[in-house]
Formats: sequence, C-alpha cells, structure tokens
Amino acid sequence: MSRGRLARWGHGAALALVAVYSVFPIYFITVQSLKTPQEDVFGSPFYVADPTVENYAELFAGPGARVRGFVVLPRVPFVRWLANSAVVLGASLVVTLVAGVLAAYALGRLQPPGWLWWRRALFATYVVPHTILFIPLYQVLIALGLDDSHGALILIYSTMALPFCVWILSAYYRHLPREIEESALVEGATPATAFLRIVLPMSRNVLVAAALFTVGTVGNDFMFASIFLLDPTRQTVAAGLGVMDVSLEELVAVAGVNLAAIPVATACALFARGYVRGLTAAMVEGA
Repeated sequence: MSRGRLARWGHGAALALVAVYSVFPIYFITVQSLKTPQEDVFGSPFYVADPTVENYAELFAGPGARVRGFVVLPRVPFVRWLANSAVVLGASLVVTLVAGVLAAYALGRLQPPGWLWWRRALFATYVVPHTILFIPLYQVLIALGLDDSHGALILIYSTMALPFCVWILSAYYRHLPREIEESALVEGATPATAFLRIVLPMSRNVLVAAALFTVGTVGNDFMFASIFLLDPTRQTVAAGLGVMDVSLEELVAVAGVNLAAIPVATACALFARGYVRGLTAAMVEGA
C-alpha cells in the first residue's frame, strides 16, 4: 500500500473518530430520554430495550401534578419555556444583526478616526469573565426597569454576541471593492440603496456566520437566564430545566434538553456550509 493511500486512510480514521466523539453525546441523551424509570436503573446505559415517549409526553401534559409512587411531582410549563426561548432568541438575533451590520459598515467601510482600535477593543471584551459582570448588569437592568423580564436577556445576549459579529462583518466590509458601490452610485442609486441591494446581499454568508454564533450564544446560556429571570413562567428552556428537581424528574429533564437542542442543531446543520464560507470570507478579507 502506497504512502499516499495510508495517509488517506489515516485521515479518514481520524475524521471518523472525531465524528463518533461529536455524535455520541446526542445518541446517549436520546437513548436516555426514551427509557422508563425502571429501565434507567436496571437497563444498559448505551441502548434502550423498550423505548417509550412518555418522558416527552410529560413535557406537554399541561399544568397540574402527577403521582409517581408515593411522590407528587408538579408538571413543568415546557411549552411556555419554549415560547419564551423563541421570543428571546428571535429578538436577540434581530437586534444583534441590525446593530452589528450598521456598526460593522461604519467601522469597516467609513473608517472613522480610531476605527482599528475600536475593532480591537470590541473583540477584547471577550477576555472579561462573565461572572464579574453580574452585579453591574443587575444594577443597569434595575435602572432601566428590565429586571425579571425578557428584555433583560435580549439586551444581555445582544451585548454578548455583538462584538464578534461586528468584528467579522467589519473585516469583510473593509476589503470589499469600493467599485461595487461606486458603479451603483453612477447608475443613480443612493448610498442606502447601494448598501441594501448590493453590499448586504453580498455579505449573506458572513451574516449566516454571525447569526449562528448568536444562536449558539443564546441557546447555550444558563447562568444569565437563571439569575435574571426569577418568575418560573418567564424562564427559558435552559433555565427552567436547570431548576427542575432532577433527582425526581431526570428522564423528563433529559427529554426536554434533547427536544430543545433539535432546532439549534437543525439550523447549524442546514447552514453549516454558509457558516464556513462566512468565516472564511471574513478571515481572508483581513479579519
């Protein structure tokens, strides 16, 4: 066997191991979510012998309580949590992309005095630990009247995702040929029209990368949602499942985690190519 073929086999084996390593947690949590309490205790952790959707049904059973043995377990408002998560995610995504595009175009295209240092300062904010921001953020939210509201999370998540989005978008806009806009202006278009109809569509892959980064930031957060949302009916899926009594409702919580991850995983799978192209375009253009 030639050296080239051995190298290809080695690369293939390495990629297969990475794929198994990445997919196994999804497989494992799916298996656990399909088990009954009895099989969870006495069955194998790696497969399910008698699958059931009882744990998923409990998530949508509505208000009230159920009895398991001698224990009365309150049902969780999972549908309400899903709606809250969708509202927070959608609003955070819109705010981040709109503000990020405008700020990135100003820094990368118009280049005001100190624009390079502004870009560096924005990206440097990620070295600040989130834990030291709890008290200042809470004071700001109290002053704005946003405590225990979805507006607080929308503001926080947009602030968390905005630096990266501005960074990659401004890098792309910085090296985009100016002749593109100048040709549109010669044809009678206004600067706003040239931006909306030419520049913005050209940056769609970078926008996809920024959007998926925002989705990951919002979808993976537990700390801020559990700290700034105290009302159980206002909590997101991550915060709500995190405060459940997992010792009594472990399988229901696992089913909720698995169900909540499906939309995010689907979006990442559908737009993976655009995400890679967007990051590549931003890096090649000088990020």
